[in-house]
Amino acid sequence: MTDENTKGDSVGGDSRLIGAEIGHLHPMTQTVNEIVKIFSEIGFQVAEGPEIETEFNNFDALNVPKDHTSRDMQDTFWLKDAGPEGERMLPRTHTSPVQIRFMQSHKPPFRIIAPGKVYRNESTDATHEAEFFQVEGMYIDKNVSLANLKFVLESFIKKYFGEETEMRFRPSYFPFVEPGFEIDIRWKDRWLEVCGAGLVRPEVMRTGGIDPEEWQGFAFGIGPDRMVMLKYGIDDIRNMYSGDLRFVNQF
Repeated sequence: MTDENTKGDSVGGDSRLIGAEIGHLHPMTQTVNEIVKIFSEIGFQVAEGPEIETEFNNFDALNVPKDHTSRDMQDTFWLKDAGPEGERMLPRTHTSPVQIRFMQSHKPPFRIIAPGKVYRNESTDATHEAEFFQVEGMYIDKNVSLANLKFVLESFIKKYFGEETEMRFRPSYFPFVEPGFEIDIRWKDRWLEVCGAGLVRPEVMRTGGIDPEEWQGFAFGIGPDRMVMLKYGIDDIRNMYSGDLRFVNQF
């Protein structure tokens, strides 16, 4: 990646691992650090963005139409106060807005991952929380294909879960990629979804100021919460956000 793409506070390498010098790290911190490390080994850098986002960056720029269910009050928290230009503001529902901001301020080629906390208006139970983590990634370059996407995600999954891990691509729908896929792994005799991915839609690239006739790319989203639960055998996601040191000190 060129100097143009690495300037500024929004990008970092694996030196930005969270609390790397402190003992008894929270299992979520350990997992995010490990994900960052694995992707840094194949050329990805960390990009960051605000947790409070505009409606445009969180939805419109990502080809999510105004009548899409993800905008309903059942799924999204909205802030009472408008932004400086009168736009609706919200705690981001995914870290995809970081990709939009990065495209608008950097020239391709680039490879980024965007780890961070996201917020959704969910009823909490053993597998759902109103706040949780995501790691999203984007790779923009010349002649990017599904083969590149498969190689990157397969490299990551085998590094994290082990070389013998089976994975499969299953067609799915995400408004900002086409074609879209869900990636499952074989875990204890059943298939579990661990990631969503696909080729970035031309409309999204144009919003980011990138010519889709010249550049192509893929994007993916990983749920670290699911990966923590699988790796450490945690059966209730609420344990990870309880603040109970007896839980944290086990790791």
